[in-house]
Amino acid sequence: MGFNDIIKNSVLNTFSTTGFSTTNAIISLGVCFLMAVYIYFVYRFISRTTFYDKSFSVSMAMVSVVVTGIILAMQANLIISLGMVGALSIVRFRTAIKEPMDLLFLFWSISTGIICGAGLYELAALLALVCTMGILILQIIPVKTSPYLVIINARDKSAEADILSIIRRYSPRYKIDSKNITRSGMDLIVEIRSKKANALVDELSELEPVTAASLLYHDAPVKN
Repeated sequence: MGFNDIIKNSVLNTFSTTGFSTTNAIISLGVCFLMAVYIYFVYRFISRTTFYDKSFSVSMAMVSVVVTGIILAMQANLIISLGMVGALSIVRFRTAIKEPMDLLFLFWSISTGIICGAGLYELAALLALVCTMGILILQIIPVKTSPYLVIINARDKSAEADILSIIRRYSPRYKIDSKNITRSGMDLIVEIRSKKANALVDELSELEPVTAASLLYHDAPVKN
């Protein structure tokens, strides 16, 4: 008997002894559904999206149940498992992920489905506990001052020195992102990090050459 025959017999014996158990399937799907409901409520509590997308949260939670069904089918039959591998290899998901946190919950849901399908319910519960604690603890950790964009419109380009002098007092570390000089004046976009950004804009607007001063929250990763 060659090496290929040994591998073939081992694989066939494994699938023939596993079979399909209705009781096992009900237990696996039931436990996975409970875990999916837990993930749904954790996502609802953690999510800070202004426009909460309920359809995404429901789909994300039920993905774990679907994955559990796929794992059970792949364990029961060799032909189905090969067909699943071929079918899933050609599937392309093009739904845009709006926030990085959504990607975390999506992977959590898929992992829960795989683990419950394998019958490792304690591991699924432990994963849920660790993920929940990790998210809550890391959310509490304070971050650096959020960056802001200050947009200044001035009638005279000579006002740049006075503008930067005021900005320097509120934010010693600033960055000029854009500078546009025309015959009618000057436009500046400066990135700052300050807890008194509103006071800065108020003081800039009082300068005689400044015609407008705007403050915009810059939602981007903070660079060290």
